[in-house]
Amino acid sequence: MRNSRVITLALGAVLAAAPAGAQDGADTGVPATPPERVVSMNLCTDQLAMMLADEGQLHSVSYLSQQARGSALVEQARQYVPNRGLAEEIYLMAPDLVIAGSFSDRTTLDMLRRLDVPVAVFEPAGSLADISDRLRRMGEVLHREDAAARMVARFDARLAELATQAPPEGDRPSAALYSANGWSSGGRTLPGQIVTAAGFDLVADDFGLAWGGFLPLELLAMSDPDAVITGQSYPADSRAEEILDHPVVAHLKRDSMRGIVSDQDWSCGTPLVLDAIARLSNARLAATGARR
Repeated sequence: MRNSRVITLALGAVLAAAPAGAQDGADTGVPATPPERVVSMNLCTDQLAMMLADEGQLHSVSYLSQQARGSALVEQARQYVPNRGLAEEIYLMAPDLVIAGSFSDRTTLDMLRRLDVPVAVFEPAGSLADISDRLRRMGEVLHREDAAARMVARFDARLAELATQAPPEGDRPSAALYSANGWSSGGRTLPGQIVTAAGFDLVADDFGLAWGGFLPLELLAMSDPDAVITGQSYPADSRAEEILDHPVVAHLKRDSMRGIVSDQDWSCGTPLVLDAIARLSNARLAATGARR
C-alpha cells in the first residue's frame, strides 16, 4: 500500500511539472517510427497486438488476457508482463505506445496523453467486416502493415470458403443466441453474424432484434429454435444468468443441437472467430445429417 502511494505521489509530481501543452488532453498520436515497447490494456487489442507485433515489440498485455475464462490466447499472453490498466503502472513501464479500447478508463488515457505517451484507441469490432479494418489499423500503429495485409488476405479467404458450406436461404436451421438477462443477439451484431455465417437463421431477427435485445422466454419457446446457443456459465452465482438455468431453456437445449456454447473465440473481433464459425458449421452439418 505504501509503495503504491509513493508511486502515485511521484506521478502526480511529474504531471505537475509537465509542460502546459502536454496537459491539455490532446492525443499525441502514433509514433512516426516503429514502436519498440508497446503496452496493450484491453482484452481485444491484446489479441490483435499479439497476432501482429514483431518479436520483442509488445511488452505488456492486460491481465484479462492471461485468464482462461475469457482469453482465446491465454498461453501466449502469459509470456508478457500483465497490467491492470492503471496510469501509474503503465507509465512506469516506459512505453512508446499504449493501445487501448474505446471503453478503457478515460482518466488513465488522458493522464498518459498528458505525459506525452502516444495512445491509440480502437473501437470494438461490431461485425465480421470490421475485423479486417481492425487488423489493418493494428498493422498501421505497430508499423506492421505487410503482416496485417497478409493476415487480412487469409481471413477473407477462409471466411469466403466457410460461406460456401452454408445452405441457401430457406433451407437453414434456426438458432437463438441466448445470454444473461435473456439477451439475444441479431444479425447486425458480431455474434449474430458468426451464427449466420455458419448457416443458421437467427430467431432474434424474426422478432425485430437485429441489433440485439431482450427476448422473453415465452417468445423463445414459441420460436422453438433448432439450436440454442448460450455462453459459458461463470462459477459464481449470478442472478443475470439464472434465466439460462430455466426449465424452458434446458428443455430447448435438450431437444436441439447440444453442446453449442459461445466461448473465448467469440469475445473479440479477431480472425479467431473463424474457428467459432467452423465449429458451428460442423455442429449444423452433424445435426442436419442425423435428421436425414
